[in-house]
Amino acid sequence: MQKIIIKGKNKSEILIGENLTGIKKYIPENTIIITDENVYNLYKNYFPEIPVIKIGTGEKIKTLKTVEHIINELINLQADRHSFLLGIGGGIVCDITGFVASIYMRGIKFGFVSSSLLSQVDASVGGKNGVNFNSFKNIIGNFNQPEFVICDTSMLKTLPEKEIKNGLGEIIKHAIIADKKLFSFIDENINNILKLENEVIENIIYKSISIKAEIVNKDETEKNERKKLNLGHTLGHAIEKHSNISHGEAISIGMVFAANLSLKKSYINKTEYEKIKNLISKAGLPVSTKTDRQKLADAITKDKKRNLSKIDFVFIKKIGQVIIETIDIKEIQKEILKF
Repeated sequence: MQKIIIKGKNKSEILIGENLTGIKKYIPENTIIITDENVYNLYKNYFPEIPVIKIGTGEKIKTLKTVEHIINELINLQADRHSFLLGIGGGIVCDITGFVASIYMRGIKFGFVSSSLLSQVDASVGGKNGVNFNSFKNIIGNFNQPEFVICDTSMLKTLPEKEIKNGLGEIIKHAIIADKKLFSFIDENINNILKLENEVIENIIYKSISIKAEIVNKDETEKNERKKLNLGHTLGHAIEKHSNISHGEAISIGMVFAANLSLKKSYINKTEYEKIKNLISKAGLPVSTKTDRQKLADAITKDKKRNLSKIDFVFIKKIGQVIIETIDIKEIQKEILKF
């Protein structure tokens, strides 16, 4: 097992290689589990004998209505300020659990057992919690670190390959941001990664989380450095709003768009642009979209990273290094229409 520490307003331990079966070591007696129907059906026999609140699956349930349902259940279970919430599941479960824990009785402690690759390297790490509203991604939320995150890599074996690819998109993002060697390692080991070869998968999870943890430790509430983690998200979130593709797929397209714009501004050369595009494609992720460009351009005006008529956009200087530049939203919109 490997451990990474995030030091925000409260300390969060990320445990890579720990198992769901060892969860009793980390939770108090007054713990309540929040999970989704799929994870419950797969792993209920490994849950400790404590109350469980089940929710549905998919982005459609990441709403304030689901939050209300959970809070009603917590009240029925007589949960108090000393209760502990344990989210067992993927990114949606983690986001919702963290948000509910942050607002119930003005805040109670919580932790995660992360069951998907995407949540292990992204949603469960870094303290961002929230829900969607009227199809706008994570427009309601907060920053609050879990006490711990258990990344149980054995749980990845029950995922469809598409979900592995979604998580791999975020790992590639972290490599582009800060680790050229990790980028090359993924490129050279892509087949073993997709086969979930244990040593390889734990290695890239550890390196990916280490990159994110270092950034979050410098800037927990996204005032500056943490904005780098939004690489690909400007267009990616717009695509998610207007199509049915997954987060990992949308962000992958968004990264190709960011790389293309970086090439146009002469931040990167053609060779590096092609390396980025080719690795994303090699990982089985899309590099373009058929979504209506005008709808995507219009959606940018509702991006939560917007500041009046400007937006902070993440450009790629080279593989392993990015910069944040504030540019006019109209410039982004023009590029989207041509992409």
